Amino acid sequence: MMKMPLPSIDSVKVAVRVRPFSQREKNSGSKCIISMHSRTTTAIQDPKNPENVKTFTFDLAYWSHSGFLKDKDGVLISADPSSNFSGQRDVFRDVGRGILDNAWQGYNATLLAYGQTGSGKSYSMIGFSANKGIIPNVCEELFQSIENQARSQECQVTFSMLEIYNEQVRDLLSRTKKPGGLKVREDQQLGFYVDGLKSVPCESYAQIEKLMEQGTKIRTTASTNINASSSRSHMVITIQFKQVSLDRDLTKQSSINLVDLAGSERQKSSGSEGDRLREGSRVNLSLTSLGNVISALADAATGKKVWHIPYRDSILTKLLQSALGGNSKTTLIATISPADICYEETLSTLRYAERAKKIRNKAVVNTWELTRESRTENGTLRLECGNPRMAELPASLPAGNLCGARTPQTTWALQLELAREEWAQHFTAIAQEQQMMKTLPHLLNVNEDPQLTGVLKFFIHSGSCDAGQAASNTITLQGLGIADKHASFTNLDGRVTVTPCSKCRVAVNGVPITTKTRLQHLDRIILGSNSAYLYIGLPCERGSEDLSRFDYDFFQLERAAAEGVSVDKLGATNNGDGKADSIVLAVFQDYVKLMPLVAEANQMSEELRKGLKMELKVKNLASSDSRGYDLLKEVMVKVTNQRTQEVWIWSKAKFINRKFLMDELYQSFLDGGDSHVAHEVDPFWDPVEVVHLGSAHIWLQPLAYCMKSEEQVEFLNCDGLEEALLHIHLIPCSVTGQARDEEDVVIDPLELLGKRIDFQIRIVQCLGVKWLKEDVKRGIQIGYRIYDLSNTLYTKAVWKIVNPHLEETVHFAALNTSQDFLDYLQTNALIVDLWGLQEGCAELSSSPQDFRITNEGHIMVDTKAPCSITGAGQTTSNQVSELSQKLFRLEQETELLRNINRALKEENLVLKESLAKIGSGEQGHKSSGSLKIIGMAAQLPSPKEINPMYDQRASYDGELAKALKVFYQSMNKARGQFLRLRHQKLPCASGCSRKL
Repeated sequence: MMKMPLPSIDSVKVAVRVRPFSQREKNSGSKCIISMHSRTTTAIQDPKNPENVKTFTFDLAYWSHSGFLKDKDGVLISADPSSNFSGQRDVFRDVGRGILDNAWQGYNATLLAYGQTGSGKSYSMIGFSANKGIIPNVCEELFQSIENQARSQECQVTFSMLEIYNEQVRDLLSRTKKPGGLKVREDQQLGFYVDGLKSVPCESYAQIEKLMEQGTKIRTTASTNINASSSRSHMVITIQFKQVSLDRDLTKQSSINLVDLAGSERQKSSGSEGDRLREGSRVNLSLTSLGNVISALADAATGKKVWHIPYRDSILTKLLQSALGGNSKTTLIATISPADICYEETLSTLRYAERAKKIRNKAVVNTWELTRESRTENGTLRLECGNPRMAELPASLPAGNLCGARTPQTTWALQLELAREEWAQHFTAIAQEQQMMKTLPHLLNVNEDPQLTGVLKFFIHSGSCDAGQAASNTITLQGLGIADKHASFTNLDGRVTVTPCSKCRVAVNGVPITTKTRLQHLDRIILGSNSAYLYIGLPCERGSEDLSRFDYDFFQLERAAAEGVSVDKLGATNNGDGKADSIVLAVFQDYVKLMPLVAEANQMSEELRKGLKMELKVKNLASSDSRGYDLLKEVMVKVTNQRTQEVWIWSKAKFINRKFLMDELYQSFLDGGDSHVAHEVDPFWDPVEVVHLGSAHIWLQPLAYCMKSEEQVEFLNCDGLEEALLHIHLIPCSVTGQARDEEDVVIDPLELLGKRIDFQIRIVQCLGVKWLKEDVKRGIQIGYRIYDLSNTLYTKAVWKIVNPHLEETVHFAALNTSQDFLDYLQTNALIVDLWGLQEGCAELSSSPQDFRITNEGHIMVDTKAPCSITGAGQTTSNQVSELSQKLFRLEQETELLRNINRALKEENLVLKESLAKIGSGEQGHKSSGSLKIIGMAAQLPSPKEINPMYDQRASYDGELAKALKVFYQSMNKARGQFLRLRHQKLPCASGCSRKL
């Protein structure tokens, strides 16, 4: 008979833990943005706005970022008494022991680990090497406590382990995979449970430890087979703990659920805006649904009216129904990165944890009294087994298992007997494997998840052995790009070699090989797209090496180096402090991280016959802004349809989102599904779009001096290579569009301040467009935007012509030139973009309604100053017309006075020279010239009618202006050449290359 105690209403307990910098973050020059000033507060600083600091308060805050060292056993401990470092034992003391205490009292207990991939969830839950995590410590201490119990107390422990990936449940203790995964069913008493989940009776911590190793091995194999990263799956360990009090006929039951959630960034859709499939991935569904459940429960806890809690939206939330808002004592540990480059993800995690701590659960002690029949049965069983501590719960009692399965009704004694038989076989296999590891060379798998590295071992016996997907091979491998017979390994006369089969991809130490290659101890081998293995050589070759340094990142960095990808190639510059540019370093890390994903995507495209080829590019690798400074670089993926030659450019976020969907489609294909799906849901398909091909820079400085500029500049693509040549003119002109002549050149741009400036941009021709050479059915357009224009101007589209003549001229006018506009002309370049058109894509366009237009029909720039626009009243138009005429007359008079002033300066110099000379004739001649100047000023003639006597002297300034024109044009060309040269490498004497 079940007791109904009053529920204990408790909020979800929340702990936050910050880890040390990862090697990738160190390489990127990351800065720490997390601080913890007490055991309960966590502060995060916005790296873009350091004054913006957000503080959160939780039940516990663990600082594991710094202040630690390794002891002799390899355990991380505080470096000194003043350090506030929290190690694994500290976390277990607060969190793990709380779980055990609740379990002994008869409460259900749940621990959830939440955070972005690589933030330390698995480390906190499972641990690494000597630093055991919460799960092994909980299990070990549970059995230690059981050993100390009275003989009248019988404890029964069962262990189950499952994984949820892509809305499918996989039993990690079963070697047989059920198509479609195990089913989640609902029972009135049990709630949601997993039908057919294997639950293994355990008598010691050693058994649980082996079960976890077995589950991890199956998880590793499964993730390799379906090409699924463990960071995208949830792992749930459930320990059923029953306490049978033989003298009181009372039973307590607790379900301990330990959940390592998938990487939290998977539910974030920002960054993939514009992707028509960004909500399509079922990988995202479970965490999104979990977030919705937590938000709804948090709202309900604060008094808001909530009509529905969406538990049924995903497998995960169904199984966590008791843990969130139900019969469980629940703890959430949120793990975060300290790095500034993870600011958005870390802030999101902290906000998520803040919502979770508002949830209130109603936990009850799960107790039952045994019936008379059950007491009689227990006594019989004790006599039969010869063990007074052996007991059994009546089969009719509910399991109380959040993730438990309904199994055939068997006695506890029989379950233990069957488990012992399995254990005997399992321990024999483990002993054989350990012996072979000592004597035979073998391959160890290397996984992105450190918990899954070294789990799979493939032994190379004497003689020759084939490796591949076929079951007939000595070494059976799974993974993308692994052929039925992929490679042959030979172990003869103390030499181990590997030989690729046919055209199968094999790389040793990052370098692709095509012939027989001898292997050395600790060589790194990549088979297929991205199946990584560390070769452990013959016993005579081995030493006491630290294998942990050969992690997944080591393999990928080595692979990148072999392919010629380096920080230097991406344009990192030294900041003067001995450190490379942190932004470029971060781009390099992104590039290396995406390399294996792109290789996998290409392999899936090949196997599914999609015909796509994907390649990594760096946006703005060789691009600068209008002032010549480097633009922010970011990784992107160029996608080419090899059949149609259609091209797309995907952002990093869009590619990652599509990669999830590709994995799902590929998994469906492996399960017997059709790879050909409708375009609307096909991650390998997109409608054709306009592609950015490159940019050209034309410096605007000549316009600040009213000088014409005629340029032929290169369009540079994202790799810094020439995509095409642009022939362009910058032409100062009159209101009517007539080009200014040399006499209109100004010495000082300030002379144009407050005046009207008219100029034209004429795009003449585009030469040698590679985009058009690759496919004659394509087209191009050119676009640019100057100063304060809010929209881009585009030329007409030109199709199927490699050297298109555009001959498009646009007239611009600044009616009241400001100082800002003059500064802009002197210091900025016009950025002209070249766009590639494909058949079926929409052409780029700009409408006159997008711009402000003068009365003459010209596009207005520098519009901050008061000016006239089309549509103004007739009175305003007339007033502007009169002002324009007055302004024109004043300009003429000013020009005349300027010329007179120049002539007077010349006369003054001549008079000074005459003072040093003797001769009245010469002095009289100069006086005559002065009288002519006075007469000229009285008559106020036009500048062209100045006395011929001073033509030569007044023309000196004109000659200077011409010289300035030549000078600035030369500077303009020199800047363009410098921009190109800075992205080229010069050979060194030693054969290396260095960047300008």
